[in-house]
Amino acid sequence: MGFFNFDLFFYIIVNYKSHILTMNLLNISIIISAKNEADSIPSLFNSLKNVDYPKDNFEIILIDDNSTDLTFCKAWGFQNDLTNLRIIKAEDKEYQGKKGALAVGINNAMNDYILITDADCCVSTAWMKRYSDKFNEGYDFLFGNAPFINEPGLVNAISRFENLRTFFLYTAAWKLHLPYSAAARNFGFKKSSFYKIKGYENTRETMSGDDDLLIREAVKNKMRIGYIPDSDAAVYSVSKDTIKDYLAQKARHTKTSIYYLPIHKIALGGWHLINLAALFSLFLGFYNKWFFVPTIIKILADLLIVKTNEGKSGYKFGWFEIIYLQVIYEILIVVNFMNALFRKDKWK
Repeated sequence: MGFFNFDLFFYIIVNYKSHILTMNLLNISIIISAKNEADSIPSLFNSLKNVDYPKDNFEIILIDDNSTDLTFCKAWGFQNDLTNLRIIKAEDKEYQGKKGALAVGINNAMNDYILITDADCCVSTAWMKRYSDKFNEGYDFLFGNAPFINEPGLVNAISRFENLRTFFLYTAAWKLHLPYSAAARNFGFKKSSFYKIKGYENTRETMSGDDDLLIREAVKNKMRIGYIPDSDAAVYSVSKDTIKDYLAQKARHTKTSIYYLPIHKIALGGWHLINLAALFSLFLGFYNKWFFVPTIIKILADLLIVKTNEGKSGYKFGWFEIIYLQVIYEILIVVNFMNALFRKDKWK
């Protein structure tokens, strides 16, 4: 009888703790904008099926942004497996491009906590739990790591390296209390906070900017912005296949930086100019050997930055690979900026 009472007591304690943990899990709406992503969404939905989070505590909203392929049909086929999935056609968008589709999803969300990811991504199993824990600390906006999957090819290597350098910059800026950007595919916010800053209303300068310009508005309104470093909260995606597609994507992203806050433009502009000057001082070294010094310092600093951050960002680069990819990266900074100035905005 005594053993039975102890067993019953143990059962009650375990279930009570489980109940408390479940109570702390927030109700979350996952918003996904998809345009001609028929080939991508199966991988995303399969990763969402395996996410470690009670189904009763979240919903998935996919907004089909006037796709001309089988995106809608492919998504519809997952409704038996994902009973918390809703599919909405983006017929009357308030904003152009991806922002308009996302706004449709956010307006239709039943929950106050929103997670954004892309249709060509795969989420980690603890993704939602990490966001729930962080939101419980009182943050308005959150962002996490979004590495590219390691695949063969120079374009993939360039994309992964650029992603690592971007990861270093926006996490460093966040630590300095100067957040300016986030990866839109691993991004979250309170719906009430989103509406407090008028949603995407003040980000109309460019078709893109659903992440960094929203961060800009959050900073202007003194919102609390947090970062989730956990590797099991990362969101993975595939990089572009060709240099043409890569340059088009980067031009769109770079164009958004024109509309950053002045302090962010000065900080980022100064950082990139110093790096470019140090790199190209190499050529002046043939006239005066002292011009080799900035280049040598830069190379050593690049090696230190990459090796310090590659584990946190989910990457691994060789020593020689870091040197030549850094040169390509700096040159593409200029190319992407020029391309952004003259390229017309286009959402897919």
